Amino acid sequence: MDAAALQVLISQLTGVATEMGEVLRRSSFSPNIKERADCSAAAFGAGGELLVQAEHIPVHLGSMPASVAAAIGAGIDVGPGDQIVLNDPFAGGTHLNDITLVAPCHVDGRIAGWVANRAHHADVGGMVPGSMPPAATEIYQEGLRIPPVRFTPGVVALLEANSRTPTERRGDIEAQAGANRIGVERMAAVCRGLDGPWTEHFDEVLAYGERRMRRALTEIPDGGWEVSDVLDSIGPEGGGPVTIRLRLTVHGSDATFDFTGTDLQQPGNVNAVEAVTASAVAWAVRSATDPTIPANGGALRPVHVVAPAGSIVAARPPAAVGAGNVEVSQRVADVCLLALASAVPERVGAAGQGTMNNLILGGESGWVYYETIGGGQGGRPGRAGMNGVHTAMTNTRDTPTEALERAHPVRVLRYRLREGSGGGGRWPGGDGIERVIQVLEPTTASLITERRVSRPWGLAGGSPGAAGENWLWPSGDELRRVPVGDKVTIELDAGDAVCLLTPGGGGWGETDQR
Repeated sequence: MDAAALQVLISQLTGVATEMGEVLRRSSFSPNIKERADCSAAAFGAGGELLVQAEHIPVHLGSMPASVAAAIGAGIDVGPGDQIVLNDPFAGGTHLNDITLVAPCHVDGRIAGWVANRAHHADVGGMVPGSMPPAATEIYQEGLRIPPVRFTPGVVALLEANSRTPTERRGDIEAQAGANRIGVERMAAVCRGLDGPWTEHFDEVLAYGERRMRRALTEIPDGGWEVSDVLDSIGPEGGGPVTIRLRLTVHGSDATFDFTGTDLQQPGNVNAVEAVTASAVAWAVRSATDPTIPANGGALRPVHVVAPAGSIVAARPPAAVGAGNVEVSQRVADVCLLALASAVPERVGAAGQGTMNNLILGGESGWVYYETIGGGQGGRPGRAGMNGVHTAMTNTRDTPTEALERAHPVRVLRYRLREGSGGGGRWPGGDGIERVIQVLEPTTASLITERRVSRPWGLAGGSPGAAGENWLWPSGDELRRVPVGDKVTIELDAGDAVCLLTPGGGGWGETDQR
């Protein structure tokens, strides 16, 4: 293929994934998917290698190839119209809330490729509303676990029976199925429009990604760099910090990210499966080399990940993994960027907030709400960090006040930037967010947060960003506020409010150079 035709094909396939995401959002029931866009979509070749992804959520997309591989490897005979569903973190998933649907695209009687989408379901059972219990020590406490199986009405009924919000679950899972049906139609049309076998064209897409990544890696000097960072705690009882260690080795057009020496998996839910770790590595490499490199399986061929089994970056069952997808992934991204900053300092910014600030609410009238809250981006060479955005492994939105108050019995008392929380520097870090939500009925609240003790680091002489803070406002009274732990479940009375002050980003460069 000539360069123009190749780019047209990549754009066509990317359009398939993008349209899938739009269909999913517009037809879903929950504010978490419809408003926050906590979902992702991608297209794959016949063998399951990633072809393209939409600009959705890095931690979803980087780990989705493992889900597709697990679906294909299950040996399920899938015909036109069939789909496979799974959420098992130890069989291609991330954490139980993220349910993935995988559908084959049949053209002329054979499978030409696959489409897949993943969405975060606000409740799939477990010991607390929201299915991410901070006190969990085993995955069995976190909710319904689905290995790769054929997607049927029976699976939907099983999901409904295990969720505190069955109607919402049915609406969201059917939206996912509909998005895949559109994706299959669009991908088949692309295949039929190609001049020649689609397998050869898809191979060229992957080869192009590999060439681009290898060229980018050759621009990094050969060498080895060792770094580490910490997670503040493993659960409500503290038990931290725990350390992630990384040695980055670059040799020619290959890069190896070796996490040997990282702490062992923990009794809390601060554990990530290997697919999550691989997704963080993939995101960091593209960010620090050339973000225009196609995000496909070919681009990942020169990038090698060593994640010791049984560590917090490659947990084994029956470990609880609820926070691995949302918090460990953020710290893995941080250590990867810190190592790359040693290799190519002019290409890497200071640390962003380093947490997703997970807030889960479940009320006595049978509703569950989940959100992550933005914070400060790190300052970058030549540019200050952005204020109040989702950074690194998340790419969702904050829920609009109007949508949140309409969907659930809550009131947003305060939603503004946390001024002065960004680290100082020639290019200062962005500010975090102050968000205060009052509940109007008795509610169970769970918080899973990080960077409440450690702070997002600065680079090149820049200062770290401010650590985050969690507070309870009894009866909504700020003057009576009391601190709340970083990973905790609490019971709220009607009128109580939860306040989250999210971390700022680190600064880049000496302050006196600003």
